[in-house]
Amino acid sequence: MKIRNTIHLVASLSVLAAATGCGQSDAPAARAAAEAAGEAAVAIDAVASAEATASNPLLAEWAGPYGGVPAFDKMKVEDFKSALEAGMAEQLAEIDVIADNPEPPTFDNTILELERAGATLGRVFAYWGVTSSNLSSPAFRDVQQEMAPRLSEFFSKINQNEKLFARVKAVHDSDAVKQMRPDQQRLVRLVYDGFARNGATLDGAAKARYADINKRLAELHTTFANNVLHDEESYVTYLSADDLGGLSQAFIDAAATAASDRGREGEYAILNTRSSMDPFLTFSTERDLREKVWRTYYDRGDNGDEFDNNAIIAEILKLRDERVGLLGYETYADWRLEDRMAKTPERAMDLMMAVWPAAIGRVAEEVADMQAIVDAEGGDFEIAPWDYRFYSEKVRKAKYDLDSDEVKQYLQLDNLREGLFYVAGELFGFAFEPVEEGSVPVFHPDVKVWEVTDRQTGEHVGLWYLDPFARAGKRSGAWATSYRSHETFDGKKTPLGSNNSNFVKAADGEPVLVSYDDAETLFHEFGHALHYLSSNVAYPTLNGGVRDYTEFQSQLLERWLLTDEVIDRFLVHYRTGEPIPDALVAKIKAAKTFNQGFQTTEYLASAIIDMKLHTADPKGLDPDAFERRELEKLGMPSAVVMRHRTPHFGHAFSGEGYSAGYYGYMWADVLTSDAAEAFAEAPGGLYDDGVAEKLVTYLFAPRNSIDPAEAYLKFRGSEPSIAPLMRDRGFPIPAGVESGGQ
Repeated sequence: MKIRNTIHLVASLSVLAAATGCGQSDAPAARAAAEAAGEAAVAIDAVASAEATASNPLLAEWAGPYGGVPAFDKMKVEDFKSALEAGMAEQLAEIDVIADNPEPPTFDNTILELERAGATLGRVFAYWGVTSSNLSSPAFRDVQQEMAPRLSEFFSKINQNEKLFARVKAVHDSDAVKQMRPDQQRLVRLVYDGFARNGATLDGAAKARYADINKRLAELHTTFANNVLHDEESYVTYLSADDLGGLSQAFIDAAATAASDRGREGEYAILNTRSSMDPFLTFSTERDLREKVWRTYYDRGDNGDEFDNNAIIAEILKLRDERVGLLGYETYADWRLEDRMAKTPERAMDLMMAVWPAAIGRVAEEVADMQAIVDAEGGDFEIAPWDYRFYSEKVRKAKYDLDSDEVKQYLQLDNLREGLFYVAGELFGFAFEPVEEGSVPVFHPDVKVWEVTDRQTGEHVGLWYLDPFARAGKRSGAWATSYRSHETFDGKKTPLGSNNSNFVKAADGEPVLVSYDDAETLFHEFGHALHYLSSNVAYPTLNGGVRDYTEFQSQLLERWLLTDEVIDRFLVHYRTGEPIPDALVAKIKAAKTFNQGFQTTEYLASAIIDMKLHTADPKGLDPDAFERRELEKLGMPSAVVMRHRTPHFGHAFSGEGYSAGYYGYMWADVLTSDAAEAFAEAPGGLYDDGVAEKLVTYLFAPRNSIDPAEAYLKFRGSEPSIAPLMRDRGFPIPAGVESGGQ
């Protein structure tokens, strides 16, 4: 869904969600960019000065090869305000033409014209999203804070245009819809729902209040995200040479480089990001420093200072509840899930609570194993959250003789990237070739670009950008973004997609080695990129997605990391070039269900609290107290913390992309596990040509042109079951679900 389809963006745009363990932002350019702007909605000064915008590079048509590419090398913070003003003014004029058309409303003169509207603003938002997520600065955040409410007003003005909605409703209610192609019928419904679910049916004071709420939420979402980014940038733990016990030389070298880059030559920097925190907590023998790094990371947004997010969360929850109340919904979660696969908060909670007992039961077993090691070593303490990764690694070595640092020696970033390309070639028929340096503008020297082609016909498919390394101003986590989505209704436009990570740069001349979890995340995010690149839809809006479904495609791609074909070709030792030994691969596979208690519990705790926050009465709600109270009710193990504590839960509060929707990763994982069994049952396994063809045809290429439940049924031939998910995680299968659906 491009920005020109602003009707559907109105209460769903958010700052690029991260995700993540993932993070994921899988939305196309418009969604990703407007998400970075903050919650969408509307108005501006209707006229932007021609003199101020005539030479603004952010407004220009994209020129160059491949159907035109963003001029990332020409981005300047000072150009954003005038570019946004000009783009909004232009789109409002386009909307007026559609709304004031004296001809009777039709699919062509109303729905398709809405698909065309806002092209200029869409280009601006591609730059806006990149700057917000990859290159943020204090100067940009000032512009972001100023423009977020104005963008909100702008989108609300479109969404609440009564004449425009009347035309959309007339098309939606007409008999002509029955004669349209299925994808056109879906487009009409999505456009109509985008209005109806976001205030278009309101009148008078209620409509005005709805717009005011959106405007305030845009400010709050932006402030929330910037507060988290402030804490990530500001709280760096610097170590001396005496503090490096247990750390690998590669990690030490990378930490030295990070410190040097920050003017602290001779020291070692542990950044306040998951990619830096996680390996430190796994290998550092300094327990006091582990606690310090842990607290620094998990206290983001919760430091009781001007960047504390608790009051912001409380206000967001009250405003969201009031807004959906205007539309007649009982809770925010009811509104949010109505157009998702889950449909209701109850169904989402049922899934999570079916898995929760097995997850915390496994945590108890994992903690017992770790505590036994602590006691045997004479440690006079109980396992705390900052100990979990460290002693879990010891258990892993003891149970499986598996050393995570040994595994890293075979996980070179460059080789993993080539592994991604191999899988894309085998399943999707794509070939990747690096573009000539300088032929496609990039926004940072670290960014590289590849052309994607059909390897049989040589036809151009799109471009893939990779921005792999952490830097100041870049949000943490890993995510995928689309700068331009596929469409054919006004001439073919090919997709431009990217993957973004936060790996710590290696010392000069050394390869970047990543953890196994990070390697899986790399495959995961590439799944989002393949979803963009494989699109065959005609209309921009149909490139959108259903949030609890769009993670399925990416989670599924993780399965190819440990296939023999990838192992044999790309998992080689970074010094010797020798392939990873079969014995080590066997240990990795044997340990696949290891630590599933921790991984599932930390994720589910965040997802359950997200849902509970959005179904609770928000009056007088204290986010910190609510979090503690609800986790206690759940029996949250004391040695585990939420993956995303509420004060830095960007998925839920830096926008609305995953609000009341973080459960979607598990919902999608039910589909993932079930689909993986479809491959396992096929003669060719994960590379079976027939299943791969169905995968692309029904689950990747259609994007949102087919209802996800219908698409999955066409692929699998049956409804998915939770049983494969439980088997994958090594959990007991709850009674009665073996043959049931979700």
